[in-house]
Amino acid sequence: MDWTLILIGTLASLGAGLATGLGAVPVFFKKNISEKKLDMLLGFASGVMLAASAFSLLVPALNLNPEEGGAPHFNSVMIQDIWTVLIVVLGVIIGAVFLDFIDKWAPHEHFVKGPEGKFTKKLAAIWLFIIAITIHNFPEGLAVGVSFSGGETSKIASGLVVAIAIGLQNIPEGTAVAMPLVQEGYSQKKSFIIATFTGLVEPVGAFIGVALVNITKFFLGFGMAFAAGAMIFVVVDEIIPETQGKEHSRQVTFGVILGFVLMMFLDNFIEPVIASLL
Repeated sequence: MDWTLILIGTLASLGAGLATGLGAVPVFFKKNISEKKLDMLLGFASGVMLAASAFSLLVPALNLNPEEGGAPHFNSVMIQDIWTVLIVVLGVIIGAVFLDFIDKWAPHEHFVKGPEGKFTKKLAAIWLFIIAITIHNFPEGLAVGVSFSGGETSKIASGLVVAIAIGLQNIPEGTAVAMPLVQEGYSQKKSFIIATFTGLVEPVGAFIGVALVNITKFFLGFGMAFAAGAMIFVVVDEIIPETQGKEHSRQVTFGVILGFVLMMFLDNFIEPVIASLL
């Protein structure tokens, strides 16, 4: 097991997770933010997540050769390709089903959709909200971890790009967490701490992802697809319903597009630059 790679992946995810704290800094200077701006920030974050799922996870998973993905060798190229696609499809579905299961059972609360899961009446509202953000952040950490699929420079660069992307989307997410808490009556300091704390589950997900990839290559393609499916579920089931259906829905849509194209740029132009510097 490559412990150096595991450390790099975990630390990269830690940096991305702490970006939620960076996004929460404005609460010390401003106690209020309009719903429109908040939703646009969440739209931007969802666009980054969708593009990261597509370009940094699903496309690489589909392009893995048998040696990289630990897949069995078939004499037929067609069968080999079908196997790869099936593994990716299975990973996406299981990732989404996993988040669906957690979403149904883990007690948590959203500002718009309200309380969800079991035993919500037994926990304080603030803890329900923290659990909700934690559920969202775990697959992001996992995505960073599985992106560090090997010691090659190109793979490390790919993992760093995913970490940068997750960090970028965590900044507006941190604002989206901290500002409503201040508006709900929590102190600026407490709101900042809570927002920062919610990102700290990501290194846990990253450690699990990069460790599993190091233990068995078979998990690589499946793990990438699993993380993508989980993140897509979060965007479609949680973020988009929370931000659409309002007067400013069109601006939110363009926020999604902006986040998507920014991540697409990072994946296709920044990654080669990082690889050349390593």
